[in-house]
Amino acid sequence: MPPDTATGPAGASRVAIELIDICKAFGIAGGETSYAVDRMNLSIRAGEFFTFLGPSGCGKTTTLRMIAGFEVPTSGRLLLDGREVTGVPAHRRNVNTVFQSYALFPHLNVGENVGFGLSVKGVAKDEIRQRVRAALESVHMAHAIDRKPSALSGGQQQRIALARALINRPSVLLLDEPFGALDLKLRRGMQMEVKEMQRRLGITFIFVTHDQEEALTMSDRIAVMNNGVVQQVADPVEIYERPANRFTAGFIGDMNLIQARVIGRSGPQLAVEAAGGRLELASDHDLQPGDACTLAIRPEALHFVDGDADGAARFSGSLCEAVYIGTDTVYGLALADGNRLQARVRNGGARPAPQSGEPGTLACAPSAIRLLTQ
Repeated sequence: MPPDTATGPAGASRVAIELIDICKAFGIAGGETSYAVDRMNLSIRAGEFFTFLGPSGCGKTTTLRMIAGFEVPTSGRLLLDGREVTGVPAHRRNVNTVFQSYALFPHLNVGENVGFGLSVKGVAKDEIRQRVRAALESVHMAHAIDRKPSALSGGQQQRIALARALINRPSVLLLDEPFGALDLKLRRGMQMEVKEMQRRLGITFIFVTHDQEEALTMSDRIAVMNNGVVQQVADPVEIYERPANRFTAGFIGDMNLIQARVIGRSGPQLAVEAAGGRLELASDHDLQPGDACTLAIRPEALHFVDGDADGAARFSGSLCEAVYIGTDTVYGLALADGNRLQARVRNGGARPAPQSGEPGTLACAPSAIRLLTQ
């Protein structure tokens, strides 16, 4: 697994969750073994908003379920606040989970739903009332204490589910794609509310999503997963601007990936052949002439130029696509070697783009090109 490169939120030095060589295997037809999670080693600091991000089936929800105690690892160790809980059942761990389905009892009002867990534990009624009120105030829903869930919107029901989880004062709150059932506008509003709530309460939040924008918006750190393996752990800026490999580069946002070959080296400078041209790039990779690599370039880093562009990396071809998306237009440039570049250019710029079928040249700063070897 690539090294953890971020420092996390200020003051978050204590480890809340530690996964040591965690594996989760499932048997499949023919006696073969399939690993949903494969040798995961990861530390999550107290008070941080940590996100598992990846496509469906990558192992992120299985990891969350092992932390919650709903799944038992096939091998490895899991520590919560320094105490091993690998075989400890879910009800004996100081964690709570919020699911995509709100799972509210329809016959109980909001206050009864939020306080249900405390009632089962035999907590005194006066204390339950106080804690229910405090939990609802933390999610700005105290006014709905006597309403039934059916009288609430989806966003309001999600807040109630959060309050029900928070009332038990967990050291870690697990959120399994909690906004998946909400429409786009409401989902974005809830993202901001939950992030603000996490900062205010100081509880460790562990979040699961396949939505890249959601992960970048909310997280202190992100673990990108694929096929049960963590590909990179870093803060959102590092993940987006300095992906560790081709999978992370291609999964997070839009990215141009161009095959290249090293043709020369002079100290930290590499000369590479790509898209029918020669580029000079700084790199600390141990590459030698003849080695293959991949160039990763964000569409927003590219712009149209006429003639030479001082010190810039240039790519020439024929315009094959222009898609207007409001503030920007996304252009496609077909290169002579068969590669295709996508550029995202802000509308209203001084330099007009070529028309479809016309020749054009895109350029970017060499520092905007990420060289990948795996």
